Amino acid sequence: MISILYEVLLMISILVLVYMAGKNYEQIDIRYWTIVVLVPLILLGYWLKTKVTTPEAAKVTFAYIYLDSTVLLTVILFAILYFMKIHVKAWIKVLAYALAFGHMIIVWNGIDDESYYKSITLIDTGLGIATKMESGPMKSIHWVYLAAIFLAIVSIIIMAWIRRGTFSRKTLIVYTVLLSIGLLLYVVETFADVDFSMLPVLYVIADTIIAISYDHDHAHDITSIVSKQREDDTRLGYLAIDLKGQYLSCNNKIFDFFPEMQMQVVDTKLKEGTNVAKVVYSLLEEYQERKVGFKNFKVGEMDCQCEISEFTINKSSKVLGYLLDVRDITEEQHVLQVMQDYTDSLNEEVAQKTENIKNIQETVVVGLANMIDNRDNNTGGHVKRTSDIIRILVEEIRKQGLYQLDDVMSQDIIRAAPMHDLGKITIENSILNKPGKLTDEEYAIMKTHSAKSGEFVHIILDDVEEEHFVNVAFNVARYHHERWDGRGYPDGLVGEMIPVEARIMAVADVYDALISDRCYRKAMSVPQVTEIMTESMGSQFDPNMYPIFLGCKDRLEAYYRSEKES
Repeated sequence: MISILYEVLLMISILVLVYMAGKNYEQIDIRYWTIVVLVPLILLGYWLKTKVTTPEAAKVTFAYIYLDSTVLLTVILFAILYFMKIHVKAWIKVLAYALAFGHMIIVWNGIDDESYYKSITLIDTGLGIATKMESGPMKSIHWVYLAAIFLAIVSIIIMAWIRRGTFSRKTLIVYTVLLSIGLLLYVVETFADVDFSMLPVLYVIADTIIAISYDHDHAHDITSIVSKQREDDTRLGYLAIDLKGQYLSCNNKIFDFFPEMQMQVVDTKLKEGTNVAKVVYSLLEEYQERKVGFKNFKVGEMDCQCEISEFTINKSSKVLGYLLDVRDITEEQHVLQVMQDYTDSLNEEVAQKTENIKNIQETVVVGLANMIDNRDNNTGGHVKRTSDIIRILVEEIRKQGLYQLDDVMSQDIIRAAPMHDLGKITIENSILNKPGKLTDEEYAIMKTHSAKSGEFVHIILDDVEEEHFVNVAFNVARYHHERWDGRGYPDGLVGEMIPVEARIMAVADVYDALISDRCYRKAMSVPQVTEIMTESMGSQFDPNMYPIFLGCKDRLEAYYRSEKES
């Protein structure tokens, strides 16, 4: 009976593996997959142990079974750390796996020389062959190793319950329950000297849960879904080139921009003299020399933009080539040209009056920002309020001595605040004023406004304003949706990679969004807003902004009360 049970469990674990393979994931979590692969090997050992008829054969089965208390536990340990988004240095991983496999080898060799087991006796219980073993001197090492691994896993799970994070609490509960049951079973079965272990049942349950919840768990990891969204974006053409400049692959959309690609042969250089060869190779040369990642070109009457980036098969592998994203920017260029023409006309009229140019320029920027603000039913008055909030935050920062902002930097940040959402001029009204939740495609379009805002800053301010202000305004516009934990956009910057002016702008932008009425919801209460803002310090916002926020919280609340009264 036990033999049949183990056999059924083995079949189920193999089916789980087949099921996972059949899902055809674009990106896979190697930790989950390693667990799914190891479980059938371990169950094979348990099943064979009920079938063997000699002690020698029983020893062979332990080669499989000992995978659970060595390699499998180590994989689970790092899976939990990854789940909690805790980065582990490479040398620590190498050391941990070296210990696991080294211990495994010692076990395998120790079985034969009786250092792990002095004797092995087979007993036919009627339910299957039970194996009784007398421990050898090396068995104590295994217990010490096992205790250390379990202690590490338990400590990490306790830490997960204590610390804040973006990981799924449901998944954390599953980890906790399964590991608790597994630890209890292992201890009870060892000291009670049971004939047949129930651990295989737990392994199959855990294996099945992993397969069923795989999609849900990885919905919390943006890297698992972002590439799929990009692939489904029918506005973008993709072209892959290897390090030697040879063509690797492309999607069908690329033919709209480079029709000659339909005749291109894989693993060969792009055909000399074609438009695609001129654009790609000149862009590659600029990228390699100066890290310039953009190039504009024309196809008939269509204005296009090509962006280049390096790609790898997985995060740890070396760079294999370059991925080029190509899109139609005709409409955007028209808007930019209109704005450029207007800016040029202003510059011609007031070329000799630098101070007047600055005043006019600032008026144009604020007026344009207010025009965009009035166009967006979701954010009426947002430009004015965020500008006032920035002033309050900057004053508090200087009062507390944080970031060492001087007079010039402080004024630059305050002046730049109205420019943070200029890019929304390119967003369609149907998306900008949608009363309900945006679809994934609509949200992807909405997110482009931050990069566009940065572009507009350069168009409006270059050759007019001083370089230090242009840089601050660009950083505020492009990066105010970046997050401290790296899950923001457009560039996924992490921590201090985000310019300080953008970190300050992010606090003002989100605070106003939460405390103000929107067409799809009423303003949140002051306590709710305060709780959300403080809890987001260290994840969405720079944790150094926590004392700044608390220091000016009363002034912010008083400001919004006066706004409502007026």
